[in-house]
Amino acid sequence: MKGNYKITGLCTIRNNKAVLNGRHEFNSSCNNFMEFSTALYKYLDADYPKFHKMDSLCKLGFLASEMLLREKTIRNIFTGNDTGIILANSSSSLNTDRMHQNTIMNRSDYFPSPSVFVYTLPNIVIGEICIRNKITGEGTFFIQEKFTPSILIDYVAHLLDCEIINRCISGWLEIDGEDYEALLCLIEKTADSNSGFVNFEPSVVQDIYLKLK
Repeated sequence: MKGNYKITGLCTIRNNKAVLNGRHEFNSSCNNFMEFSTALYKYLDADYPKFHKMDSLCKLGFLASEMLLREKTIRNIFTGNDTGIILANSSSSLNTDRMHQNTIMNRSDYFPSPSVFVYTLPNIVIGEICIRNKITGEGTFFIQEKFTPSILIDYVAHLLDCEIINRCISGWLEIDGEDYEALLCLIEKTADSNSGFVNFEPSVVQDIYLKLK
C-alpha cells in the first residue's frame, strides 16, 4: 500500500439500527427488514421511487450508501469515473435466489418473475448505487466464506495506488432472511496523518465489524 488511505465516512446497519460515523442516526422497533428498510428510507427522505422495486440486498446497500452520501458536498465528490465501489458478502444473492427458485420449481405452476430474476446477481447492488450517484468507476463484488477485510483492503489499495480510482466506497453487505448487516466505508487518500480519520487497514476494519455483532 503506497498511499495513506483513510476511512473518511462510516455507516453500519444491523438489528434495526443505523449508525453514521459513530453516531446513532436511526433506530426502530420494526418486526422485519422490510418494515425497517421502509422506515429508514422515509427517514432519509431519499425521494428515489425505484427503491421500492429493489430486492433486500440492494435496499440494504442503497440505504447504507445513502446515509454516507447524504451531504451534498460528499455526494458531489463521490461520483464519476474516479470513484469505485468494492463490496463483499458470504451469501451472494442467495436471499433473492431462493425467491426465484420458488417461482420455477413447480412445473405445473410455473411463474418466474423478471422483477425477481433481475436481482439474482450480487453485483446488482453496485449498479443501483452507481445509477443513484452517477458513479462510473471500478465495481467489484467479492464472495467470501467470512468477512476478510484484508482482501478488500488489498484490492482497493491496488486500485488507488495505480490511480485507477481516486476514492472508493467499500465494505460488507449481508442479508439472509431477517438477518442483515451492512458496513460501508468512504475511502480517500490523505497526506495528513493527523486528520482525525482512522486508517484503512485490516485490524481497524475488523474491529469495526466485530462491533456490529
